[in-house]
Amino acid sequence: MYDNLLQLPLFQGLCKDDFTSIIEKVKFHFQTYKKGETIVKQGTPCNYLLFLLSGEIISQRTEKEKGYSIIEIHNEPYAIEPYSLFGMQTNYTASYRATENVKILSIDKSYIFSELNNYEIFRINYLNILSNRCQTIHQKLWDSRMSNLHEKFINFLLLRCQKPNGEKTLQITMEDLAKLINETRINVSKLLNDLQNKGLLQLKRKEIFISQISSQTLYKRAERIET
Repeated sequence: MYDNLLQLPLFQGLCKDDFTSIIEKVKFHFQTYKKGETIVKQGTPCNYLLFLLSGEIISQRTEKEKGYSIIEIHNEPYAIEPYSLFGMQTNYTASYRATENVKILSIDKSYIFSELNNYEIFRINYLNILSNRCQTIHQKLWDSRMSNLHEKFINFLLLRCQKPNGEKTLQITMEDLAKLINETRINVSKLLNDLQNKGLLQLKRKEIFISQISSQTLYKRAERIET
């Protein structure tokens, strides 16, 4: 078990002696969720460090006022929104549900300051996660100023997804997407159909499905479509 836990993003690099010390001081809660069960709901307080130890889960972020939802798949090992533990907004930004039987490790966030923060490797790992997220969002916001239609669509996805890679489903109408990226419905429809013809995504009723392809790759190929 130790070896598996040491593969978790926040514990990577810890020696076994330090990790044994952590286990003696910090309460680890292990839970099993069955297929279809909800792990956390969007908007509820983020009071625990949550780690996916085994299995697969999906996240769904819904913005009702803007008329869209984004669904993503996450596999083990995975830390569920460690960036939502602190700051001005400490609620989960998405709901998480098991797509199969999964095991989740939870740690009360009070232990971060009282115990985990005493370990330099943990501090570095946690700061790296937060810094990488801030840098990624900053770059996405900078890129979102681009006027190219393909770039607008890709950056719309990147700004709202938790990670660039993996299977994604965007639930949205053509009209709402056009409004959100400040384009006409006709241009958006043409773009999405071009991408579908290239095998980069699939269009369904009020859904855009991207299967196991990185958004960065989609971005590069989309550029070639225009040229």
